[in-house]
Formats: sequence, structure tokens, C-alpha cells
Amino acid sequence: MARIAINTRFLLPKKMEGFGWYTFEIVRRLIQNHPEHTFVLFFDRPIAEQFRFTEKNVEFVVLNPPARHPILFIIWFEWAVYRALKKYKIDLFFSPDGYLSLRSRTPQINVIHDINFEHFPKDIPFVPRIYLRYFFSKFAKKSQKIITVSKTSKEDIAQTYKLNSDKIVPIWNGVSDIFKPILRDKKIEIERHYSNGKNYFLFVGSIHPRKNLQNLILAFEHYKKHLNGNFELVIVGEEMWSKQSFQIDETIKNHIHFTGHLPLEKLAEVMSGATVFTFLSYFEGFGIPLVEAMRSGVPILASNTSCIPEIAEEAALYSDPFDIVEISEKMLQLEKDEQLRNELIQKGLERCQLFSWDLAAREVWEVISSVV
Repeated sequence: MARIAINTRFLLPKKMEGFGWYTFEIVRRLIQNHPEHTFVLFFDRPIAEQFRFTEKNVEFVVLNPPARHPILFIIWFEWAVYRALKKYKIDLFFSPDGYLSLRSRTPQINVIHDINFEHFPKDIPFVPRIYLRYFFSKFAKKSQKIITVSKTSKEDIAQTYKLNSDKIVPIWNGVSDIFKPILRDKKIEIERHYSNGKNYFLFVGSIHPRKNLQNLILAFEHYKKHLNGNFELVIVGEEMWSKQSFQIDETIKNHIHFTGHLPLEKLAEVMSGATVFTFLSYFEGFGIPLVEAMRSGVPILASNTSCIPEIAEEAALYSDPFDIVEISEKMLQLEKDEQLRNELIQKGLERCQLFSWDLAAREVWEVISSVV
């Protein structure tokens, strides 16, 4: 009978992104699968009803202040969490977003999804950059075990922070059952809503420099103006740090459609309606949208860098993310070659079977139980 505290500050209604979905999918399975243990969930703001798990082995705690700035991160983890770990007699603290309490002597496990800020620091505003680069090396050394989301990230974390690789456990993410292929009639309806009734390339993710959207847009411009491509481009996501402006040629503005953040049901709809999913990030820890596209029966055009080939393997057509002409040519190839699209779809439907939140939660529990 252990008391396990979990950092659940990313469970935010109407703003669920990568950390939030990871936390939700893993935590609800830990609670359901291990009724013999008590899980104490630490929130940093009032708790939305949808995250009030009804199982009897859950306790909810709101710790102030809301932690959404580096100074507040320090206060929340080094004072509020530190005191709460003592007050609630916690045996282990599990943090799905990577942040830990350095002052606490309670055993801790964190999930470090990636360390892009170490390799591309200029992609992040100055103050968060300083915080992340100073504290995450300390978090990595503080934790009893580190969970990460790909073998690529494991190697990167071990090398960058000079850690014994045995301390780091790679566990692939899962994918929601809501993603699935749809019939052509439904695709036509979705195209009418999102892309002027035309087939479309899709991007899904936070609007962040490492997602390489400017190069995707420039490649799309080349595809439209010089290769006479017929598809539209739909971009789903919202800014991660601050408002970004993109260089977009006036002649193609009407062919690019920004949706902002979409709830899960709408995201699954726009994903399954796409003709090609594009994911040309130059750095990723895992890339959940890749698996969502595979499960939706959508072929993928992806970058050949970071962990992306590890996750997609033969279910994607690859390009250098910095070569705009190559990207545009691959776009045209996927537009024109239906046989290639069908081959990628089939390979994706087979490969996505390897990614499961049930399996991920079981493997996370193995790490937790090895420490607690």
C-alpha cells in the first residue's frame, strides 16, 4: 500500500495538448489498474469535473500558485510540492512533465519527453530557456528513474546529461481509439468544412519553431506555384510560447487554413479527412500525431531527423526538413501517386498496432514499482 503523488497540472479543460494527454491517459490507467495504492493528484488550479476520477483510491489536492511561469515553477515545485509531499506522507512523486522538487527527499520519477531546448535554445524565449537549461539537468540527476518516449530520446538524454543509460527507460506513447479511417462521403464533408472542398495536406501540433512550419509553408508555396499542385494545406494547433508570424505569399494565402486548437473529437475528424499528413519537425521526442495519422489511415510525409524514423519506420515518405524543393516534390509525388499513398496507409495501419496507452501504462507502472 503506497501513497503515490502525481503532478497533474497539465490536465486543463479545453487546452489539452501533448503533456496533458500523456498525463490523462497514463494516470487514469494507473488509478484503475492499481486499486491497492492511493494516488494523490497535485493540481495548480481548480479541478475540472472531467478530471475528478471517481475511483476510491484517489485524493485531489490544489497547490498554489498556478505554475505557468519560471518563477512560479520554482515556487510551486520547491515550496508547494515540497511541503505537500511531507504533509500527505507521499512514498513516491511521479511527474509526467519532467519537473521535480529538488528540495524533497521523497523518491521521484519524471518523464522527460525531449530536451529540444538544449539543442535549439533560440527556439524558446529567453526566460523559459534559462530555466529549462538550468533545472532539467538537475532534475535528470535528482530522479531515481527517468522515463522517456523513444530510444532516440533516451540516447540524447544520457549523452547530454552524462547519465548511465540504465537509469533511463524508453516507453512509447499510445494513441486514442477515437482515431480511425472514415468513408469517402465523410471525407468530402470534412473537406468542405476545412479546405474549400479540396483534398488537403495536414499539420497537427503546437505552433513552435521546431515544428518547422515556415519551411512547410514555403514548400507548399513552391508546390502550388511551380509544380501546379492541387491540394490545400490545413494547420491545426496554437502558439506554444508567443505569437508567431509566417512568411506567406499573397497568392497562396487562401489555400492555407489555420484552425487553432481543436478538441479531440474535431481533431480526429480533421485527421481522418486529410489526404496526406505532414510532419516535418527538425526535433521531436516522439510525435504522437504520427501515430494518430497511421491509425486514421492517412499517409505521412515526414522529416528524416530525430526520432521520427524510429516511430514511423516504413509508414512514411521522408524528406530533409530544411530542403524546401525536396519537400515540395514529395508533396507532388504523394498527390499524384495513389499506389504509394495506399502502400503507406497499409503500413501505417499495421505499425500503429505497436502503440498502446494500455501497454505504456503497464510499462510506466513497472518503473514506478521498481522504485516505490
